[in-house]
Amino acid sequence: MKIAILGYGKMGKLIKQVAIHRNHKIILQTNSTPNQNEIKNANIAIEFTNSKSVIENLLLCLKNNIPIICGTTGWMDQLSYIKKKCKKYQGSILFSPNFSIGVNIFFKINQILSSIMNKYPEYEIKIQEIHHIEKKDIPSGTSIKIATDIIKNNNTKNKWTTNIKNFKKNEIPIESKRIHNVPGIHSITYESVIDKLEINHIANNREGFALGAVLAAEWLFKSKKKGFFSMKNVLKI
Repeated sequence: MKIAILGYGKMGKLIKQVAIHRNHKIILQTNSTPNQNEIKNANIAIEFTNSKSVIENLLLCLKNNIPIICGTTGWMDQLSYIKKKCKKYQGSILFSPNFSIGVNIFFKINQILSSIMNKYPEYEIKIQEIHHIEKKDIPSGTSIKIATDIIKNNNTKNKWTTNIKNFKKNEIPIESKRIHNVPGIHSITYESVIDKLEINHIANNREGFALGAVLAAEWLFKSKKKGFFSMKNVLKI
């Protein structure tokens, strides 16, 4: 594949290394929204920028018929708008708040567990996430997806909150910590007066996120599918 990397920070540089190792060619690496001429020869784009740039980048790729892998979070309030544009241009977008294979298996486990635990409302639910200090969005997109998936399966919780001290009965508290050199830790806890059940995902490094993004790009490119996709399509879970 000929890949355009939109967002050439730490993540973009890792994606470049993984892509080259897997015999792909990087034809563009930039921190700015490219123009049409710069991106027109790409087979696919991989987008890891920020919430201020992501919409412009997504629209650019859709208008130029370039499939795009997006790992940028913080724009879910415009999700329906982008899905409509994707349908209008008959484009291809694969979005995930986290491209780690392990995290996406963790998402599936969370969905199954939350469905089971819905029968036991005496258990209080809490989410904790720990990341490196450079991560700007709080809570993380991964934590928001975890909470959203729980809410879909829970009859008593209908929102999440970052107020971990004074949260309401209908809320799932998300505690966010930022510590040096922590790639990512996510924990979900169900606790009652009797016992506590906890599941965790711990990232040992960032390479897993980069590999997942490149695997997603390979899947989207080979499939030639049109529409809006996620890592569950790639992993078939």
